[in-house]
Amino acid sequence: MVLGQEPPEIIQQRLFYQGRKFSFDVHRLRLPNGAEGDWECIRHPGGALAVPVTPEGKLVLVRQYRFALKGRLLEFPAGTVEVNEDPAETIQREIEEETGYRAKKWISLGKFPLAPGYSDEYIYSFLAQDLEKLQQPLNLDDDEDIEVVLLSPQEFLEAILVGEAIDAKSICSFFLARSFLETRGESFEGSVTYTS
Repeated sequence: MVLGQEPPEIIQQRLFYQGRKFSFDVHRLRLPNGAEGDWECIRHPGGALAVPVTPEGKLVLVRQYRFALKGRLLEFPAGTVEVNEDPAETIQREIEEETGYRAKKWISLGKFPLAPGYSDEYIYSFLAQDLEKLQQPLNLDDDEDIEVVLLSPQEFLEAILVGEAIDAKSICSFFLARSFLETRGESFEGSVTYTS
């Protein structure tokens, strides 16, 4: 058991769907506080994400079509961790496929749960540095519709603050990478005013 975890008592377990990348199940549980009920969960092997930085200090992002949201999101390159695969291997493959860049230097930024209210997925986040452009970019998966976008850290921060369509894992990973980006001499500031 992982430190800090309090597993519930499983009264009944049912698998509702087994897909290519995840499964969906419903459990009748007794929680540590004694409450009983049915809880749904998406079981996912996890994902790996890179915050790629070019030698010129630009962030390499992708604008990707996401059918569930019926539109395009600005994201850092990421991919699903395959069975028995190390997340570092996953993201090294994905960054090449999605962006056409290869990184020579990798720093782990940590891991975090993506949507713990209904999924057990963790994102493993990395900073990818010393990028080189591949002569022959790898082919995208058939289900990927991607455009590569280069932004300065300041431009990405501004995109976050004005509410551009950006996924949470990219925003979180950007802030995890921020201290590394600032040591490169990048300084960026941002604030946002909310009105009701």
